[in-house]
Amino acid sequence: MFTGIIEEVGAISKINGPQVSILAKKVLEDVALGDSIAIDGACLTVTDFSETSFSVQVSPETFARTTLGRLKPGHAVNLERAMHANGRFGGHFVQGHVDGVGMVEKVEEQGEFALWHFRAPDEVARYLIPKGSVTIDGISLTVVSPEGDRFYVAVIPATLAKTTLVNKRNGALVNMEADVIGKHILHYMNTAGNAGMTQDFLARHGFA
Repeated sequence: MFTGIIEEVGAISKINGPQVSILAKKVLEDVALGDSIAIDGACLTVTDFSETSFSVQVSPETFARTTLGRLKPGHAVNLERAMHANGRFGGHFVQGHVDGVGMVEKVEEQGEFALWHFRAPDEVARYLIPKGSVTIDGISLTVVSPEGDRFYVAVIPATLAKTTLVNKRNGALVNMEADVIGKHILHYMNTAGNAGMTQDFLARHGFA
């Protein structure tokens, strides 16, 4: 489990088939083999590490369903260690299971803030609600004005400076994870045997 609060920006150092190595500092402070680290929002397992880097093995499924298959040595990535049970919870419940790849549509500067407009895949769009949570490249963000597969978020300067968003441009692809609570609620309602009630609920709360 993660929180969506990025700890540091690392860099891809080497890709050898399924093995990917990442240069890092902070996430290595207490690293151990088998630890989980989210890389641009994708939860992966540490298979090797040194004083300056760690390695993970990426499955073909993860390469196909995330932006990790498009990364090259030198690319920056957001990093977050799995949350400790007694840790401080600053973002929202993030599983590190990327639901799909979305896209940056445009960025509107508004003084010190910026409105980032995104287009989401169907696997994420169905769960978007006003003031709900969404994870973009591992970053916990709050949804504003979702309409169909489009939504935007307000990004503060601190988030921009401490994550890879600072390097994103219009058309950039990003990993997205929908709010896990919304996914469980919708799944339960769809399998509870009352389709009429489910559709009514979805319509009244902006899902349908």
